[in-house]
Amino acid sequence: MSHFMRAAMMSLLTGLLVLGAAPASHAADAAKLALVIGNARYPDNEFVLNEVANDTQDVTEELKRDGFVVDRQNNLTADAMRQVLDRFYARIERGAAALIFFDGFAIQSNRQTYLLPVDAQIWTEPDVARDGFSLDTILAEMNTRGAAIKIALIDASRRNPFERRFRRYSAGLAPAIAPSNSLVLYSAALGAVAASGKTEHGLFVAELLREMRAPNISAEQALTNTKNGVVAATKREQVPWLSSSLTTEFSFAGSVTRPPDTKAGDPTKPEPQKPEPQKPVCEAPQAEPLPSADDLARDPVIADLSRKIAANPNDVASRYKRGQVYAIKRAYALAIQDFDVVIRRNPGDGEALNNRCWTRAATGDLQGALADCNLALQVDPGLSDALDSRGLVNLKLGRTAEAIKDYTEAIQRNPRSSSSLFGRGIATRRSGGDGATDIAQAKSMNPNIAKEFAGYGVTECTP
Repeated sequence: MSHFMRAAMMSLLTGLLVLGAAPASHAADAAKLALVIGNARYPDNEFVLNEVANDTQDVTEELKRDGFVVDRQNNLTADAMRQVLDRFYARIERGAAALIFFDGFAIQSNRQTYLLPVDAQIWTEPDVARDGFSLDTILAEMNTRGAAIKIALIDASRRNPFERRFRRYSAGLAPAIAPSNSLVLYSAALGAVAASGKTEHGLFVAELLREMRAPNISAEQALTNTKNGVVAATKREQVPWLSSSLTTEFSFAGSVTRPPDTKAGDPTKPEPQKPEPQKPVCEAPQAEPLPSADDLARDPVIADLSRKIAANPNDVASRYKRGQVYAIKRAYALAIQDFDVVIRRNPGDGEALNNRCWTRAATGDLQGALADCNLALQVDPGLSDALDSRGLVNLKLGRTAEAIKDYTEAIQRNPRSSSSLFGRGIATRRSGGDGATDIAQAKSMNPNIAKEFAGYGVTECTP
């Protein structure tokens, strides 16, 4: 299955809080600086992230009430984001509390989390480091400038369109390598993405703001309570990730009279219920509607690639990228046309063969898809993406044993592939087994995975 169709990403963006290295008794007196960034309008995404603007406004107002000097910025390009970060670093005094909240899209690459500007152009994994901003680097720079407490609050665990364009990525965010005296909170677990849609406010931020306002608790306890609140509200479908090396006493809403018991949690909050064993449930989500010709004509990425192809018909790279975008948008016939051209130019292009295999499988041309996948694996026997794609082909052909074998080999090469886990779970169920564990794990990494498979013609209800 095509790399760009994997769950992921993203979505996800970040929040970072930093406080100076002053003694605990003077921590509350340190200067408090905040940078709030909300990136909502990504041209490559199919809709504006409406909740980002509202959430960043609410976070800004709360931080100001808590005594932070706040710089709020929206929809930053790479150049603008670099300038804003440099300005933020320059304001950090030794011993200050510095907070950066980032809401939008992020992606992980080479075990690092990168925050993405709105003009990121990501088609291959090296592009992530080129266009993104490493969270590890941001935390390290905050530390170098003199901030003693580094707290990262990252609301970026969304699946994003960039993740679907290359296969060798892991969904969600990577653990932060933070300096000592740091707090890092992600809105979802490592390698997982949270369900997203056209909402006006985000659950993660709502829980965060509630806990930031609570008096007489430490920042660490506030973030622990935020995590527990999200877990309880989603019945453990979304589990934020928290990492702490904080030793300096600090509270968002006021001073702390005694060190909190961070292990006990907030006694006023109910403990999250343990999930009951998942039973095989037949779900048949509706696939997204197919795009209209007008929708495709208005897409800025397709328009740009089409201009490049018109100017240079031999521009195979742009044609391959356009095929990927068409496939993402489920304009399968147009995608196949572009992949056909690429493969005619280079019959040994394993990635193009894999992409055409998956696209043909989605359209029901199963024998053609099987031939493409087999050839892709002849060209590159270690291509886990082609194993995953062939698993879909075998699943739709009713060859469940072969599908399970392909998916299992794909998972051995990429354990974070939600599509391989979901596909294996469905194949296992159809062969008379349970499959619930694989399906549940896939859904925890990508809440939209069942809807994606419905777009390929595969649901948990089909025999």
